[in-house]
Amino acid sequence: MSPKAVVIGPPGSGKTTVGELLAERLGVAFRDTDHDVEATAGKPIGDIFVDDGEERFRALERSAVGEALAAHEGVVALGGGAILDPVTRSALDGLPVVYLEVGLSDAVKRVGLASARPLLVLNPRSQFRKLMEERRPIYEGLASIRVLTDDREPAAIVDEIVEGLE
Repeated sequence: MSPKAVVIGPPGSGKTTVGELLAERLGVAFRDTDHDVEATAGKPIGDIFVDDGEERFRALERSAVGEALAAHEGVVALGGGAILDPVTRSALDGLPVVYLEVGLSDAVKRVGLASARPLLVLNPRSQFRKLMEERRPIYEGLASIRVLTDDREPAAIVDEIVEGLE
């Protein structure tokens, strides 16, 4: 049992929006591991970072991702930083991993810099650029399908993903 597709990418790339549409198109269920983490913790991710720290969040995330990859046959969207964990990267080996690429300006428009993103607290634009630059090689290395999302409608992105999965 393994997912039909695993969607990865930085914040603002459209993982949830595209993942939901992709699941609908494929006739399977959608699962977002960030939502799983929030359900387990009983609070939003921002509160987990503040109350319990990033280490606790990453442990909850690792567990949620491992469970989703082992038990979910639909489409799974991972949180933007889930790919930083070596156990997660190993678990993605051989799976259909879809990397949603997004440019900084599009990501900033989608995420907003005043949002409750815990890793973007100080100088959000600079932090966001740094985060994207650090993670890009990892996303690229894990991807079996890469799709640019800038200035594109989610349906067109899903069309490209479905074509790549065939």
